[in-house]
Amino acid sequence: MASVNTASAAFLATIPSPDQGVWHIGPVPLRAYALCIIAGIIVAIWLGERRWVARGGTKGTVIDVAVFAVPFGLVGGRLYHVITDNQLYFGEGKNPINALKIWDGGLGIWGAIALGAVGALIACRRKGIPLPAMADTLAPGIVIAQAVGRLGNYFNQELYGAHTDLPWGLEIYQRYNPTNPDDFLNGVAIGHVPLPDSPVHPTFLYELIWNLGVALLIIWADKKFRLGHGRVFALYVAGYTAGRFWIELMRTDTANHILGLRVNVWTSILLFVAAIVYFVLAAKRGPRELPETLWSKDVPREDDRGPEARLREVGLRSPLTSGRGSAAARAPCREGLLPYPQSREGGLHGLQGVTRPRPVTRGRSSAVSSPGGAATTAGIALTSRIAVAFSPAVLWSPSVPSSRRSSTYSGSPVTWTR
Repeated sequence: MASVNTASAAFLATIPSPDQGVWHIGPVPLRAYALCIIAGIIVAIWLGERRWVARGGTKGTVIDVAVFAVPFGLVGGRLYHVITDNQLYFGEGKNPINALKIWDGGLGIWGAIALGAVGALIACRRKGIPLPAMADTLAPGIVIAQAVGRLGNYFNQELYGAHTDLPWGLEIYQRYNPTNPDDFLNGVAIGHVPLPDSPVHPTFLYELIWNLGVALLIIWADKKFRLGHGRVFALYVAGYTAGRFWIELMRTDTANHILGLRVNVWTSILLFVAAIVYFVLAAKRGPRELPETLWSKDVPREDDRGPEARLREVGLRSPLTSGRGSAAARAPCREGLLPYPQSREGGLHGLQGVTRPRPVTRGRSSAVSSPGGAATTAGIALTSRIAVAFSPAVLWSPSVPSSRRSSTYSGSPVTWTR
């Protein structure tokens, strides 16, 4: 009885591992590692899309960028893993074909970031948007996706540390695969027979928690200080590598070493320094990117439809006329139906070339002594106020700079008719 209680206490003081990481639906394998990677990508795209639109970018742009960045990132992550852990796939008794089996696990985050950035750059150039702004937008989602992806390591029983007696130690079990005794990833734990070092440090769990903390940090910093020009992404790199440094030192899985340290430890050191340097230097580029620079060039803005389209929506017509200061351009104004359009120097952008005529002096009898004169004057004033309210200058969005307004609508003067 005492032995049972001891075993129960030991079990409750540790974290059990899943019995398996692969399930089969008929002939189709359902791998927990792949599902976690897919879930992480979905979360990153969802959060990135919300942040991009909130900054003034075009809706759907993050999905378009992901179409390029995700495949590039998966290839880059696998290449980094195969290069830095080449002894797992090449050499005597190894099968190089296994290097292509990405579903068995093995993605290097820095290869994924590097090659994923190439794919994102291609997409950003096609959209006419700045890559640093997109990187800032995606940074929290990327580190959260890494956290979700670490759950895949839990199901694969990999990337853990040395033996520990801490209450959150991870129990790891022997798995058996009847068709291939050496293939533990596709095996099943029968009887929960622990491995010799069990329980161990769940280093994947340490990194998962650290990554979520980094995500909260950079979201807060971005909201507080309105970071731009890639500084949010630099803060993500610095925060992630600071954690990866000490977590990597705890891991016991096979890895290549340089001067006594694991390759990923050196990578973390170098990238941390580079990120801090970039974060400081990028601050000299000034405030964060303006919202209008985040709008995709292949999607027209509401303000780019032109004054004619906007005026038609409120029941007014604004045909273009030819000639500078033509009679047709001045007729409605002279009759008091509309105010005189100002030239660009006068304040109404896009109406250059309209010469303002001298105001017509009206007799007092027209407004006072004539029948209905007061009502007519009030009607003219109301019509003028309506016209001013829907003039192109008023309809311009405050986010659109003056240079775009004047350069977009230059040429023939504009008149308004009822």
